[in-house]
Amino acid sequence: MENKFEERKKLLLELIYHEDYKPMKIKEIAIIFNIKSEERHILEEILDQLISEGKIIRTKRGKYAKPETVNMIVGRFIAHAKGFGFVDIENEDNDVFIPAPYVNGAFNNDIVAIKLIKRESKGKRKEGEVIQIIKRNESNVIGTYEKSRNFGFVIADNKKFTKDIFISKGKSKGAVSGHKVVVKITDWGNERRNPEGEIVEIIGHINDPGTDILAIVRSYELPTSFKEVVMNQVEYTPSDVLEEDKKGRLDLTHLQMVTIDGEDAKDLDDAITIEKHDNGNYTLGVHIADVTNYVTEGSPLDAEALQRGTSVYLVDRVIPMLPHKLSNGICSLNQGVDRLALSCLMDVDDKGNVTNHKLAETLINVDRRMTYTNVKKILEDKDEEVINEYKDFVEMFSNMEDLAAILRDKRKRRGSIDFDFPEAKIILDKEGKPLDIVPYDRNVATKIIEEFMLLANETVAEDYFWQDIPFVYRTHEEPDPDKISHLTSFIHNFGYNIKGDIEIHPKEIQKLLIDIEGKAEEPIISRLALRSMKQARYTSSCDGHYGLATKYYCHFTSPIRRYPDLQIHRIIKENLSGKMEEKRIRRYAAILPDVAKQSSEKERTAEEAERETIKLKKVQYMEKHIGEVFEGIISSVTSWGLYVELPNTVEGLVHVTALDDDYYIYDEKQHIFIGERTSKIYRIGQGVKVLVSSVNKVERTIDFELYKEDEEEN
Repeated sequence: MENKFEERKKLLLELIYHEDYKPMKIKEIAIIFNIKSEERHILEEILDQLISEGKIIRTKRGKYAKPETVNMIVGRFIAHAKGFGFVDIENEDNDVFIPAPYVNGAFNNDIVAIKLIKRESKGKRKEGEVIQIIKRNESNVIGTYEKSRNFGFVIADNKKFTKDIFISKGKSKGAVSGHKVVVKITDWGNERRNPEGEIVEIIGHINDPGTDILAIVRSYELPTSFKEVVMNQVEYTPSDVLEEDKKGRLDLTHLQMVTIDGEDAKDLDDAITIEKHDNGNYTLGVHIADVTNYVTEGSPLDAEALQRGTSVYLVDRVIPMLPHKLSNGICSLNQGVDRLALSCLMDVDDKGNVTNHKLAETLINVDRRMTYTNVKKILEDKDEEVINEYKDFVEMFSNMEDLAAILRDKRKRRGSIDFDFPEAKIILDKEGKPLDIVPYDRNVATKIIEEFMLLANETVAEDYFWQDIPFVYRTHEEPDPDKISHLTSFIHNFGYNIKGDIEIHPKEIQKLLIDIEGKAEEPIISRLALRSMKQARYTSSCDGHYGLATKYYCHFTSPIRRYPDLQIHRIIKENLSGKMEEKRIRRYAAILPDVAKQSSEKERTAEEAERETIKLKKVQYMEKHIGEVFEGIISSVTSWGLYVELPNTVEGLVHVTALDDDYYIYDEKQHIFIGERTSKIYRIGQGVKVLVSSVNKVERTIDFELYKEDEEEN
C-alpha cells in the first residue's frame, strides 16, 4: 500500500513539474488520472503531503502548481527576536531576508511561500515577503507561565517566538506564576491578536534545581529516555565479549595499549598503540570500539541512534546516543577487559606520511586508562611521582609526543587552520548552581590524541574514496567570498593582509593566525576569521575539508557518540568481509544522503542546546558578581555597544547609552567608537575594566559598564 502511495506521489509530481503543465484544480487532476470520487481523499492526501514538503503550493484559487510557476519560493522561516526574519531555502547557500512588515504572521520554523521584493545586489541579500504559510511548526513551545486573575500567558524561552501566548481559564493545568511549562498552540492568532494555547506539561518551577536545563532540553526536543523496544534489545546485549564474537578477528591483545581521555569520561571509544622503528618510522594503531557488532542495521537501537544522531553534552548532564549499557559498558574500551574494535594500523614515516595502512576487525585489551592530566604531568611537568607510577609507559608517551609533533608540523605546512579558542568548563554544585568558570586545558596530551584521530580519519576517508564505495564524509567548503572580503577589509586596519581574491588558500588564513598570535587584536581577528568560514557538515560526496586543508576527511573515531562514524564502520566491516555486493552498494548510495543530512541537522541542534546551557550558567554565575569589577578585552564593536570578554570566557555588553562621558560615533568600516568631543577611541582588542551592572536570566545576557578609576576614590 505504501509503495503504491509513493508511486502515485511520484507520478503526480512528474505531472505538475512537466514543462507543459498549467496550474489545475483537484477535480481536473483527478480526471487526468481517472481517479474515482471514492478515492479522491487519497489524491488530497498526496497533494497535502507535497505541499507540506514545499514541493508544490495551492494558489488562492485552489490550483496546484510548483512554486516557481507563480513566482514563489518555498523555504523554512527563521524568526528574529526583533520581528524580522529569514527564509532558508533548500540547496541554496544564501537565505532571503524578510523585513518585519512582510513577515505576515509567520512564526519560527514555519514552512512558507515567499515572493521576492528585492533582488540580490552587491553586499546585500535578497529580500522577500511571506505570501502563504504552507505548514505551521507543530513543535510545542517552552516558556514561563504568568498568572492573572482570569487568565494567564506564557513568555516563550525562545526569543524567536516573538509574542506571548494567551492561556484561557481551564487550560493552565494548574500552573502558577514561575512554572516552566510546555504549551501546545491551539490558535496562531494574527497581526492584532496573540496566539492562544493550552499547557500540556509542567516541567517545574524556575527556582527548582535542574528545571532551567530541563527546559532547554525540552525546547530543543532532545530525548530524555529510550523507548521500551530499544531497552528490550539492550537487555539481550552481553556485558562481556562472547567467545563466538572473537572468532576471525585479528588478535592485538598482546600490544601495549592505552586510552587517553578526560577524568570524567565514561564512554571510551578510542585506544592507541605505537611502535617506533630503528629507521625513525612509526607504526601507529588507532583502535575504535566496534559498536556495530551490537547496534545491528535496522534494529530498534540503530533506528534510535540515527534519530538522535549524536550524544549531547550539556553542562550538567550527557544525553547519550546509545544506552549506558553500551556507551559505558560493552562498547567502552575499559581497562583490563577484552573488547571488539575496528582498527586502523598505519605505517608513518619520519615526515608524517602514511606509507601503508590496514583496516581490520580486531580483539583488543587496554593496559591502562590514562587521563590527559597525567600524560601532561609525565611529558610536560616531568612529575617524578607520576612518571614512576607509569614507568612502563613513559617511552610510549614520548614516542606519541614525537609523532604528534611531526604530524602537526606536516598539517601546518600544507595550510591546516587551527583555531585555538578557550572553551569554558563550568563547575556546578550538587543543585546545579555554578561555582566557577574555567577554560578547558588544551595541553600536550589533548594535542596528541587530536593529531592521531585526524590522521586516522583522513586515512580512512582517502581509502574509501579511491575504492569508490558509498561513504559518509566530513565536508568543509571554501569560505563565502563576501565574508572573506569583509575580513580582508577589517584586518587591513591593523596592518595585515590576505593574498588572493575570490579563492583564498587556507594557508593564508593560517598565516594570519600566526601573525596575530599574542597581539591584543588576536581574539577578535580570530573570531572574525572563524565567522567567515562555513560550517562543516556531513555529505555522501567527498568534497574536501577546507579548514584542515585536505581533500579527504571523515569521522571514523567516535561511533559511541556520533551516528556517521557508526554508519561508516558498518560499511567498512561489510567491505572487509567481502559482502559489499552491487545490491548493497545501491542500497548505501540511496540511504547515505539522508543519513548525512539527518546527522548534520542533529549536530546543529546539539551544538545550539550546548551553547544555550553554557550561556544560562554564565549568567547565573555573573549574577553573584553584580557590582564587582573585572578586567577584560573588547571582543566586538557594534552600533549598539561594546562586547567585552573576561578571561573566564564570559562576555557582556556595554550598551552605547552607558558610554556617558562623551557622545560616541560608531565607525562601521573600522569597527570603532570615537568620542565626538574627546576623540577617545574604543576598538576591538583593547583592554578595559568593567563593572557588572545587571544580568537577564530570561534573555541570558549580561550588562557591563566601563569602570572609571576615579569612582573608587570618590
